[in-house]
Amino acid sequence: MKSSPSLTILLACSFAFIIVQLDVTIVNVALPEIGRELRAGVSELQWVVDAYTLGFAVFLLSAGAMGDRFGSRSVFLGGFSLFTAASLACAMAPDALSLNVARAAQGIGAALLVPSSLAILNAVYAEDRKMLAKAIAWWTAAGGISIAAGPVLGGLLMSVFGWRAIFWVNIPICVLGFWLTLRVVPALRHSGPARHFDIPGQLLAVVALTAFIGAVIEVHTLGLTHPAVVAALLVALAAAVLFIRVERRSAAPMLPLQLFHLTGFTPAVLFGVFVNFAYYGVIFVLSFYLQKVRGFSVLHAGLIFLPLTGTFLFANITSGWLQARVGSRLPMIIGGLIGGSGYALLGIFGISETASFWAMLPGLALIPAGMGLAVPAMTTAILAAVDKRQGGTASAVLNTARQVGGAMGVAVYGALVATPTTAAILAGIEAAMAVSTALLLGGALLAYLTIFNQGEKLCHS
Repeated sequence: MKSSPSLTILLACSFAFIIVQLDVTIVNVALPEIGRELRAGVSELQWVVDAYTLGFAVFLLSAGAMGDRFGSRSVFLGGFSLFTAASLACAMAPDALSLNVARAAQGIGAALLVPSSLAILNAVYAEDRKMLAKAIAWWTAAGGISIAAGPVLGGLLMSVFGWRAIFWVNIPICVLGFWLTLRVVPALRHSGPARHFDIPGQLLAVVALTAFIGAVIEVHTLGLTHPAVVAALLVALAAAVLFIRVERRSAAPMLPLQLFHLTGFTPAVLFGVFVNFAYYGVIFVLSFYLQKVRGFSVLHAGLIFLPLTGTFLFANITSGWLQARVGSRLPMIIGGLIGGSGYALLGIFGISETASFWAMLPGLALIPAGMGLAVPAMTTAILAAVDKRQGGTASAVLNTARQVGGAMGVAVYGALVATPTTAAILAGIEAAMAVSTALLLGGALLAYLTIFNQGEKLCHS
């Protein structure tokens, strides 16, 4: 990077993304123990994951507006503060409902951290767009490593201290991040006009997403025709229709719908949905497979996830290097093909009552390699598709869509393994791997057909 101050700021921003991504997966290995202690069923355990993801998803766009109005640094510090308080509440939760409410608050804190961290990087590297692409690659690498390390760290903590330790560990990390931000991140002024909060749009988005995800989670337990499920789906549909109508008529919409008409924007967003749907859902069901079918301890299960960590960093850095030479399209295509191959290999050779670690290893290594190549390129394609002044909004749209995709993946794949028999769980996981393979290969095809090396405009400007 250009200077040590900018390097330290990149560290602070990456540090925030580490804690945000860590809490996506660190809870997965703890779910069986949480269920036993809090007497929670599969649907309640799905909400332990999805409450965080949903809180994250539905407040990302508002967090971007808050950054424009109050300054990215202030919102960034507020995100650390809220995440700390919510982690404390998670660690002390007496029941599943309290835990899930606290997890939603964690998600809101995460929403405050992510767009503001990208806005800070965008301001710091505003005069060197090629360096911005590299900074995004490093930022993504930090999050990728932490999301893969979550099950390992969770297993280590639980083997010694129990499941509540996975939330206690967040507190010193957040305090350190808060202090680092105070020390190195300057107060940044935004050149554009302050955005409005678009309260009607935000409320409708919350209602639509919550109702839809809730219906998907409960459909396995209650059935598709249950009045509560039908009512939730109708509420979600009505809120979504009203949301689109409000955003079209608003002078300052939370989600400018014209972004989706820009070349390359919608395909890159869909690619992000496919990636998160597959990855979050697979991590969720693999935790059940390793502990319930194979009978592994939480530490053993966590260590099996370790290969997911190793290839993330190398692939992310390779993606940044490759984008600087050929644009965003090729890394997305290659990443989709590699990731899809990983899911296919894991489903064919790595899922059975007796499969060895070595049978699982190729799939576990290829999945993060593919994601590591594709995700930074996808982010670059999004930023290249929009006007520079819309970069914050565009990144918020991408992250919102990805988090919704992740929540959907956990909900759908969780339903596939909800039947408590070994045969049903194995069949459900094999189906999940097949769907994930199709999604990643479909994403590669989508990139081939619709992404036109827009990353070159960003990297070579």
